[in-house]
Amino acid sequence: MGEALGRDAPKICGLKGRANTIENVMPQSLSQIVIQAVFSTKERVPNLEPEIRPELFAFLTTILREGGHTPIMIGGHDDHVHMLLGLSRTETVAKMIENTKVASSKWLKTTGANRRDFAWQRGYGTFGVSYSAVDQAIAYIANQEEHHKKESFQDEYLRLMMENGIVTDERYVWD
Repeated sequence: MGEALGRDAPKICGLKGRANTIENVMPQSLSQIVIQAVFSTKERVPNLEPEIRPELFAFLTTILREGGHTPIMIGGHDDHVHMLLGLSRTETVAKMIENTKVASSKWLKTTGANRRDFAWQRGYGTFGVSYSAVDQAIAYIANQEEHHKKESFQDEYLRLMMENGIVTDERYVWD
């Protein structure tokens, strides 16, 4: 159990040359929240072909960095994306997803006739990832191509929700 600091607290340098005690100076705000965000194309249309994915993943990386997030791994398959990232301490998950989906859908519409009407699904899933499990999550995302030879996106998404204790009515998951 900690001990309260009183008048004898160590002095630290404060603003405008004033000495302050540790107890009356706000500490730096720190955060280490790693999440995996998953979302699909609208109606799971498979128009994220292998040729476009490297550019898409680089674009998503840029959007995340601009929002103050730390991209760790981005991957996906024909109809969905997985983003593993360190969440900014100043931007909400909802805002991060909104910014990412809006900017990337605008860009994707310019990348080919088959994506002229591109849209992401309305919803998304985000799941907390323990810092000790980051390497495992990276490997999982890197292996999407092989993984989806055995499991559909819908089955994967439902499994991720179940593994993360999210109870949902499947009627409201898909659009």
